[in-house]
Amino acid sequence: MTSAYTLSPSTVTLQTIFDLADTVRKIERGSCIFHEGQKSTEIFYIKSGIVRLSKQSIDGQQLNLRMCKTGDLIGELTLFTNNPHYFLTAEAVTPVEVYVLNRETIEEAVSSNSALAKEFIIWFNTHFQKTHTKFRDLMLFGKKGALYSTLIRMSNTYGIPQSNGSIVIDLQLTNQDLANFCGSTRESVNRFLSSLKSDGVISISGSSITIHNINYLRREIQCEGCSKEICCID
Repeated sequence: MTSAYTLSPSTVTLQTIFDLADTVRKIERGSCIFHEGQKSTEIFYIKSGIVRLSKQSIDGQQLNLRMCKTGDLIGELTLFTNNPHYFLTAEAVTPVEVYVLNRETIEEAVSSNSALAKEFIIWFNTHFQKTHTKFRDLMLFGKKGALYSTLIRMSNTYGIPQSNGSIVIDLQLTNQDLANFCGSTRESVNRFLSSLKSDGVISISGSSITIHNINYLRREIQCEGCSKEICCID
């Protein structure tokens, strides 16, 4: 499996995924792979495409938590749990292909394969660190800090460095998408982005964002210099 914390393939786990996959499923853009609260019988390994994982609040507000891409597992948080149900909703942002894996089969494979078990332990530990730092930024620095953190994480995950030192985020995003990552409103995000544009920190063309001064964003949230494996959006 190409694990979620690195894009370097592991021969043992990659072959395990292919051996255990029941089928490859194609998902149209905008369709959901699974819904929050739905009983979990399968987990998924993304072969191609981008999947958004989100959670819905009681008042209907959506909070985006991850943007998963080729090589990521989704639905894996239901492994080794009693009465498993999906915690999040997985929606295809682009056309997606996933390997479909039976949850119980994976549990048996992890239990009997020490190499695979080690990969999962490393993955879960890294996933915990990612989640911890995301909520740290939100709690310590508020909505503005959450937006700055999201921009940094997106640049680390989908950023394309330019010769002039700027970074183009290669992901089509609306201001509402950004708001959903920050637990904020679109109006607040609009205001924060306008301020960043006025200060020359970013520029926006259509739905494409270019970061011209990422060090400004890092200073504002007292960036600790985490690795890109931790400071990412997937």
